[in-house]
Amino acid sequence: MAQSVNSITLVGRLGKDPTMRFTPSGQQVCNFSLATDRSWTDSAGVKQTKTTWFEVVTWGKLAETCNSYLKKGRLVYVEGRVEPVRQWTDDQNVKHTSTNVDVTANQVVFLSSAAGEAVPAGTEPAEAAPEDEIPF
Repeated sequence: MAQSVNSITLVGRLGKDPTMRFTPSGQQVCNFSLATDRSWTDSAGVKQTKTTWFEVVTWGKLAETCNSYLKKGRLVYVEGRVEPVRQWTDDQNVKHTSTNVDVTANQVVFLSSAAGEAVPAGTEPAEAAPEDEIPF
């Protein structure tokens, strides 16, 4: 029997500040949007860029860390798994379904400070755990 893998690795910039919330049981959940870009020169010699947005979800201690340290424009490395559909019920008991592809991160490495300077390795934690404007 073949083994399957659901893994994604991204390096990009936050599109806005992260948001923190808590599940009814008190579990921390932090969400942020991440923009990645791809550049190429087309056949006419014109530089083209395409930006792809990802919604990233972190849980527990990693959620706390991301909420404390990440800001809009910050460059981060994210490892996680793809979650293709998300369902939730709002405060008015209305059920919603998102068809966007979400990424549940199990690792986030901070690659730059909020101002864009490089961060020396090991200066900030990156712990494992269970569209606005383009920031480039």
